[in-house]
Order: sequence, then structure tokens, then C-alpha cells
Amino acid sequence: MMIPEKMKAIVAPEPGGPEQLQFTELPVPQPAADELLVKVQATALNRADILQRQGKYPPPKGASPVLGLEIAGVVEQVGHNCSGWRRGDRVCALLPGGGYARYAIVPAGMAIPIPDSLSPEEAAAAPEVFLTAYQTLYQLGRIRNGDVVLIHAGASGVGAAAIQLVRFAGATSIITAGTAKKLDFCLKLGAGVAINYRDGEFASHVLKATNNNGVQIILDCVGAAFWGQNMQCLAMDGRLILIAVMSGYKVSEANLATILRKRLSIIGSTLRGRSPEYKQNLTREFVKDILPGFQDGRLKPTIDSVFSWKEVAEAHRRMENRENMGKIVLTID
Repeated sequence: MMIPEKMKAIVAPEPGGPEQLQFTELPVPQPAADELLVKVQATALNRADILQRQGKYPPPKGASPVLGLEIAGVVEQVGHNCSGWRRGDRVCALLPGGGYARYAIVPAGMAIPIPDSLSPEEAAAAPEVFLTAYQTLYQLGRIRNGDVVLIHAGASGVGAAAIQLVRFAGATSIITAGTAKKLDFCLKLGAGVAINYRDGEFASHVLKATNNNGVQIILDCVGAAFWGQNMQCLAMDGRLILIAVMSGYKVSEANLATILRKRLSIIGSTLRGRSPEYKQNLTREFVKDILPGFQDGRLKPTIDSVFSWKEVAEAHRRMENRENMGKIVLTID
């Protein structure tokens, strides 16, 4: 089958709401020697897509202006320096951009083979959230068997992946979420304790659940609003890992003595702007440590809903309204 010269893709030419998302026609990208050209079957939404559409999170230098940070599809062309891949292979991958398109370029070192048990929609829902959760919990958080981990926004895409990876490591998760439906969703995924943060506070519930010992790791995308309670919840030598600051980034009062007394580590992490070498190393470790869990069914992508990419504006509204539990997927049809 001939690869066409042009392809459809979705861009946001002006900052604004979901109505700014538009189809455009672009040249099909050409893979370099160490890259794969993938015909995209499905992609998935991430909060970074919302921010990019709003003009608040531009793509890294050199990245595609097309939205989309992850894809699943079939290899159409293999760069001449790529080993281990061939045309027709099913792959999924994390991208710096370019996922909302008919074709996408994937560095060969960042391609993940799709297990036979996963559909394209399921595979598209895996790379960003599971790689983020793996990086934060396993590499930065140094999770160990028997740890207790507090996960904020447990029903989000990253939260749902983190619940599973905590259990995969032999640890226990406590989650926060904002509705009874989301709490139940997280418990069914394997969370040990689920707390509604809208009740006003969560720290006392976390401490009660841990016999006042606290948790070893907190995975937090909320930021400033949860800072004080997070400090209460951390155990000695605990690690707070910030991956976003949805409630704001300025803390009006911070008791540094707590950090000293408990020997706490405060770690900030983003993934999109990391170097290609870092992402390739992360992907290689992920494939070694975590992919077997997908192959034998212990791990599974959690899909909230599937939209045609023609319905991308509706999909964005669903994420912006925080209605989703798990990943929102777009099929490239």
C-alpha cells in the first residue's frame, strides 16, 4: 500500500476553547534513520492537550504543532538504522506531539510492542499515564513491597494507572477523589482506601488508615491546596512527587521544620520536556519491568470513553469538565 503525500491532522491555530480544534491537511512526516512511521489507529487525551489548546503549554522545541502525546497503530515505514521492527508491527508510544493525525513519527527507542490481548483503543490509553506513573512511583518514588501510597485524583488517567502499578509492586494505595462514583471506581481498580476530598479534609482519614504512621509516597497533581495536609500525611523519609499544580503553585504558608524533622523529599517531575535519551531509557525499563503485566492480564488500560476524532471537541469538553474516569480515547477513522 502506497503512503500518501498528505494526511489529516488536528490543530488549534488560535488559543481558546474546544471550538478552536480544527482539521487541517499536512504532509505525511518522513522518518529519520532511527525512527518509525506509524499509521495511527487511536490516540488518547491528556490534560496537556487542553493546556496546549488554551495556549498555556506550547510543544517542546522541534515537536509537531499537532496535538496528541500518545498513539497506537501499525508500523508503515522503518528507518534504515532501526533494528527489531518491521512493517506491520503493532506499536504504541509516548510522543512529544503529533498524535492527533493519520500518521505519526515515533523514535524507534520509544516504541512499545502492543500485546496481542490489547485493542488499538486500549493500547492508545496506556503510554502516557503508565509511563508517568512508572517514572514517579518506581524511579523517583522508589516504591517497595509493603509501602502505602497516597494518590490524589485517583480516578484520573494517571491515578487509575498508579493504583494498578502500586498493587503490581506489592504496595497499598489510598486515593482521593471528588464523587462517590469515582471513589467506587478506584476501589474496584484495587485501591485500599478511598477518601472524598470534598468533605473538607483528608489527612485525618489517611493517618487513621495507616495507624498514624503516614504514607511513604504521595503522587500529587493538585498542588498548593493540598500542601499542608500532604505534609501531615507523609511518614518519616516520605516522598512527595508533584506532577502538576491544578490548584495553583503558590503556598502561602509552609512549615519547613516539618520537612527537616521528617527528612522529607519534595520532587517535581514532568515528562513531556525530557530529553529523547531519557524517554528512551524510561521506555526500555518500562518494557522490561511492566509490559509483562499487560501480557498476562495483571495490568489493563482503563478507558473512560471512546470518541471518533471527528468528535474531538466533545471529548475535550468531557475532560475539561472532569467527567472522565480513566482515559478518553479518539479513534482515527
